[in-house]
Amino acid sequence: MADRVCDEILSGKYGDDDRIPSVRDYAVMLEVNTNTAMKAYEQLARENIIYNKRGLGYYVTPGAREQILAKRRHNFMSQQLPELFRQMELLRLDIEDVVSAYEKVKD
Repeated sequence: MADRVCDEILSGKYGDDDRIPSVRDYAVMLEVNTNTAMKAYEQLARENIIYNKRGLGYYVTPGAREQILAKRRHNFMSQQLPELFRQMELLRLDIEDVVSAYEKVKD
């Protein structure tokens, strides 16, 4: 759930200081227990992605998009990319194969 909120921030659905759905509304929308939604929101608040205006709800922290991008880029470069390179080596693919496939998907 926390990743989904982050995805929505990255996509531009929610910007700086935008109100996000209430815990209850988000839980209903995703068909999960309210406690699960609350834990996700608490995690995002601890990470300073969202903040709570008491009695008004949760809002996107200014700069959250850049913070999410930085974290995800770091994770991609340190975890996913090395695995991609390993698979490329095993499959005897070179970077040109990957670039070609990327160009097809991008268009």
